[in-house]
Amino acid sequence: MNSWDEFLAPYGQAVSELKLKLNSLKQQLSYGNHHGPIEFVTGRVKSKESILEKMNRRHIAKENLATDMEDIAAVRIMCEFVDDIYEIVGILRKRHDMQIIEERDYISHKKPSGYRSYHMIIKYPVELVSGTKYLKAEIQIRTLAMNFWATIEHSLNYKYKGHFPPEIEERLRKTAEAAFLLDTEMSSIHDDILEAEKLFAQRNHEQTQSERNAENKNEN
Repeated sequence: MNSWDEFLAPYGQAVSELKLKLNSLKQQLSYGNHHGPIEFVTGRVKSKESILEKMNRRHIAKENLATDMEDIAAVRIMCEFVDDIYEIVGILRKRHDMQIIEERDYISHKKPSGYRSYHMIIKYPVELVSGTKYLKAEIQIRTLAMNFWATIEHSLNYKYKGHFPPEIEERLRKTAEAAFLLDTEMSSIHDDILEAEKLFAQRNHEQTQSERNAENKNEN
């Protein structure tokens, strides 16, 4: 490794390309005012400090970094419903621009902390001046409720350095179950929500069109 910037640059390229492709997928799945399973996509490259901390915690040697650390590049897909997650998983399995190495379903099999999400470890080709470089990257797919809980848990993890007081640990488990109950309840009225969203979008479209017509009339 000549420098961290040089090492991390291809991972930044991978994240940018994956975000672009997944946002394009989001648009394709939303054509015609239909419900799209993707709410939004985010991505990041692990910082040097985070990488070094994880190398130390997981006892990863520098020469094994590219193979043993799977989340240096990571993208996150946010969905409205749990069913949307599995729809996206099915779509990604059919793609030919990435190779899925491993899948971890932390929704059906939650972590002891209460954490829920769907993880895919992929091998992704990045085209460099020197040729094609295959990188490992992680795709996380979760609902907005799951993401809210995970964000709070992640922040508390930094505060307590991974060792939560029993009271905080129990509260986190309870709030994780509350978040999943919200997802379950939203799924139970899935069709009603989609119909309401469709009517809302149609009303906004009609209102926008009416305002444009009024502006055109004033200009004439």
